Amino acid sequence: MKALLLAAGPFAIAAALSMDPAAAQAVAPPATAASAATAPAKPAAAPAQRVEITGGRIADDEQRRQSTAAKIVIGREEIDKFGDATVGEVLRRLPGITTPGAPGRGGPPRMRGLGNGYTQLLIDGQRIPPGFSLESLTPEQIERIEILRAPTAETGARAIAGTINIITREGFKRRVNDVRLGFGYENGQFTPGVFWTHNDSAGDLTYNLSGAVFRPWRDSESRTDTVATDLGTGALRRDSTETSHSQDRRTGVNLTSRLQWRLGDGGDMLLLMPTVFHNEGGTTRQFELVQRMVLPGTDDYDRGTVLANSRTTSARLNAQWRQRLGVGRIELNGGIGQLESHSDSHREEFKGSGAGPLRTVDDRSDVRDRSANVTVKLSSLLGGEGSEHSLVTGFEAEALRRTEGRTTLQDGLPVLTDFGDNLQASSTRYAAYAQDEWSLDKHWAFHAGLRWEGITTRGQGENGVTPENASSVWTPLVHLLWKPDPTRRDQVRLSLTRSYRPPSLGTLIARPSLNQRDPAPGANTPTTPDSAGNPDLKPELARGIDLAFERYLDGGGVLSANVFHRRIQNLMRRVIGLEPVSWAAVPRWVARQQNIGDATTQGIELEAKFRLDQAIADAAPVEIKSNLSLYRSRVEGVPGPDNRLDSQAKATANLGADYRLRGTPLTLGGNLNWVPGYRTQLSVDQAVTVSRKRIVDAYALWTFSPSVALRVLANNLAPEDYFSTNTIDGEGLRAVAATASPTYINWQVRLELKL
Repeated sequence: MKALLLAAGPFAIAAALSMDPAAAQAVAPPATAASAATAPAKPAAAPAQRVEITGGRIADDEQRRQSTAAKIVIGREEIDKFGDATVGEVLRRLPGITTPGAPGRGGPPRMRGLGNGYTQLLIDGQRIPPGFSLESLTPEQIERIEILRAPTAETGARAIAGTINIITREGFKRRVNDVRLGFGYENGQFTPGVFWTHNDSAGDLTYNLSGAVFRPWRDSESRTDTVATDLGTGALRRDSTETSHSQDRRTGVNLTSRLQWRLGDGGDMLLLMPTVFHNEGGTTRQFELVQRMVLPGTDDYDRGTVLANSRTTSARLNAQWRQRLGVGRIELNGGIGQLESHSDSHREEFKGSGAGPLRTVDDRSDVRDRSANVTVKLSSLLGGEGSEHSLVTGFEAEALRRTEGRTTLQDGLPVLTDFGDNLQASSTRYAAYAQDEWSLDKHWAFHAGLRWEGITTRGQGENGVTPENASSVWTPLVHLLWKPDPTRRDQVRLSLTRSYRPPSLGTLIARPSLNQRDPAPGANTPTTPDSAGNPDLKPELARGIDLAFERYLDGGGVLSANVFHRRIQNLMRRVIGLEPVSWAAVPRWVARQQNIGDATTQGIELEAKFRLDQAIADAAPVEIKSNLSLYRSRVEGVPGPDNRLDSQAKATANLGADYRLRGTPLTLGGNLNWVPGYRTQLSVDQAVTVSRKRIVDAYALWTFSPSVALRVLANNLAPEDYFSTNTIDGEGLRAVAATASPTYINWQVRLELKL
């Protein structure tokens, strides 16, 4: 039985969940990575090791077990294990999380395969401000990652797929002064970096400082073949190939801090968290266009260059004051922030051997986002001191103001004159909630909440028109936790929730962005559309159910199986259509977000963490981590097959192992990440396909002494080209654009010092 479990990993969880308690205890994994790297520790020594490593905090798996709402906790040791260079590399190994695009070029993380906006991203419990990239945050600045598969009233219901909450480094009594020096190497380019973390205390003040300076340099290539055929006769109407080579040179500087003052002995405290992120650099792109057959009215350049520069600075100050009130507590949280972004690009297109450019495009943008938020939360024990019945109520207010100055010149002349050079937009959000958490007895725990949230967005449209969008949503939420036998470590979770996805500020604002492949004022094609906002969008609403079985193994391991279902109304999707526009004399293809109807999605998520020597006598102490998720979805009103939700693959899986060699200070580890290719029918007229992703990572850590270690990491060890296609029918033509992008091995070498 044990051997089958180890061989199959998550694929055998269904069988493992039903095995007898004695066998479950025999497969117990270690509580921490430190114990995983050594022989099994004596039971009496385990608590002392846990206190020393975590500073008294509850172990990650125990936090997960005690939470009434489903939560996965990934602690500092797990984050530290691979020594990843980016947050995205850490997240894509976690259960049910994927990143879009080619390996090493992915965007924001996504839960359950659902596209952008379905996953709520938080930093220290606060929503990430618009324009902020998670890649600005380094893994060294993260204390832990919390994954919530179902929303709660307190964390917010803008989480149809789930919530990822990133907690930045915390200050503890134990002094830490860590420095990491290293560099990465990918496709001929080096990326040096210096990372520093310092924990200390002075009287009632406990503080943490984390900083990073890094210079990511990347070279990328791609090839896009575009063909258009007549739907009636099958005759070829367009045939072209564009190749592109880009060099991206950037420099990033980050500083996060956490200053916590203890105010008395009752848990009262004041917390300040100032952060600064700065990123700047430039991109040079050379492209060539070979047109074997040209559609009438489209451009005829054959080569060109783009020079682009940008810089972004984000500064924020969050504060929290916590005061005990009898058997309750009041918390006041607030924050102010500002993000400034500047970008400019110069594009030149050439034809043949002509000395001068055929066309030039200059685009300049200056954006300033200012935000402020405040939250008041009251917590009280309804049964008095020592009670396990609590009520949490809260009120939230948030305001965002965006000022954008943008100019676009084509051959020195302005375009989009009807929209002006300056854009003003604002968004205000109010929310109120109540949440009841009650441990009824040793078998049952109950968690119910009700949240109201309203958002109003105002923008600036064509000819000075100011569109406005207002929406409000009530979201009831119920979570149940059942322990069949309190003396064992098995438990069942059930969640009944309502969640939603509001339109983003960018999708509502009606200012267009013109496609440079087929520029105005001429015609474009369905595969080269302009884009614009839609101020009439409605939020998506989802009713959901989650059912999970969890078995917590002695020592901290876990086997779990989770099934979920979501019913989505007012689904938003990018729709491409031919429209009369003010910026061209002929109709042009324009992509806008639109509400297209209803959809459903469901899936099963399996996870297994255990240690080999606890299942097989005399085996090496290899720590196994594995997960497998299977998904299905259907969009009503879109013909099948493959009428699934946008960007949702059919599955995702990870299989990883870590092992410290006996008698040597060498630790080895690896992970296989797999996402199958898939096709999505977006509408009656449009379909996209993407190829599979298979990412192999490995690392080696040599510990010279308790204060000096050397780490070597390889990401994407078996690189494969990444393919995608976009097929769209319109105006009697079928246009197909197929893109191929090579991927590369990314090497990391890092010297880790504990000073």
